[in-house]
Amino acid sequence: MPFALLLLGLAVFAQGTSEFMLSGLVPDIARDLGVSVPAAGALTSAFAVGMVVGAPLVAGLARRWPRRGALLAFLVAFLVVHVLGALTGSFAVLLVTRVVGAFANAGFLAVALVAAVGMVPSDAKGRATSTLLGGVTLACVAGVPAGAVLGGLWGWRAAFWAVALVSLPALFAVARSVPGGAAESAPPALRGELRSLRDPLLLVTLLLGALVNGATFCTFTYLAPLVTEVTGLGSTWVPGVLALFGTGAFLGVTAAGRFADRRPVPVLVGGGLVLGAGWCALALGASHPAPALALVFAQGALSFGVGSTLIARSLYAAQGAPTLAGGFATAAFNVGAAVGPWAAGAVIGAGFGYRAPVWVSAALVALAFAVAAVAVRRRERAVGQDPPGH
Repeated sequence: MPFALLLLGLAVFAQGTSEFMLSGLVPDIARDLGVSVPAAGALTSAFAVGMVVGAPLVAGLARRWPRRGALLAFLVAFLVVHVLGALTGSFAVLLVTRVVGAFANAGFLAVALVAAVGMVPSDAKGRATSTLLGGVTLACVAGVPAGAVLGGLWGWRAAFWAVALVSLPALFAVARSVPGGAAESAPPALRGELRSLRDPLLLVTLLLGALVNGATFCTFTYLAPLVTEVTGLGSTWVPGVLALFGTGAFLGVTAAGRFADRRPVPVLVGGGLVLGAGWCALALGASHPAPALALVFAQGALSFGVGSTLIARSLYAAQGAPTLAGGFATAAFNVGAAVGPWAAGAVIGAGFGYRAPVWVSAALVALAFAVAAVAVRRRERAVGQDPPGH
């Protein structure tokens, strides 16, 4: 993999830490700013909504920008809003900074995905995607637990300051290592790229990605209270449990990168079936520490393994949108990142407890299989109805 691609992964690490770190900080933010735990959890949904709206919008605006310049602009904006978030005492202001930061993150990731697949051969998009998303999983392994530790020692604001500081070397790395030049000397017409969204294969792939990612974030956002309130472990266990999930995620996305280009179907079908069964097992066994911890690791690996493969398949399916493909993938996966925490907050707010989000995760994976089955059935009927010779 090109060295510049690894440095893009460093920037994604800083941004992934910001996106995920609230999983260990939600209770502290709620207490400090005087809001409920579900309301504080909505900060994750707000970030995801910003990613959903921002990815295609900002990617469209940045189509004619030099890629290095666009990436640097997004990183600077990301850094500034985290400084503001660390300073504010208002939940409303913090909410706004999360949305603006999400726009910056969305723009960066959309451009970075397109740049990443442009650095490798056309049949290696899965490996390029997994390398880039390795930054996200490392955020789960190191960044998110570190944020939880900082939050426990010096308050949740320390985690925001840490993200701003980690963004600085990423900024210099991108400036020195990512090739300059225009994103596309003559990018295809925007209307033509948007028209590619009519492709049924692309739409189904994006929907499956949204559902799988929704299942991941549904449980992950409330993993801290699940561990302390249901499993019965002390708050000092939270960073370790988050790191356990992240370690599984890193191994899962790394393994999936080796097969996403050549054998995606076994990864998606086999991995998806085990993923759905794993959410059910975690919901049933969450009160028992040993199996719960083992399942947290396994679900991290399966969630990111299946999820990264779906990102790669969406990039393959979006051949007609070379500059917006990353925006489509980013938006779809963050639809899940918005819906998942919202659904989890709704069932917790309804009084079903912290085990309920895990059941919602299982239901979302089951829905993904139902959607895939309907899509395959329709495709088989369409092929059967084609006249001979077509």
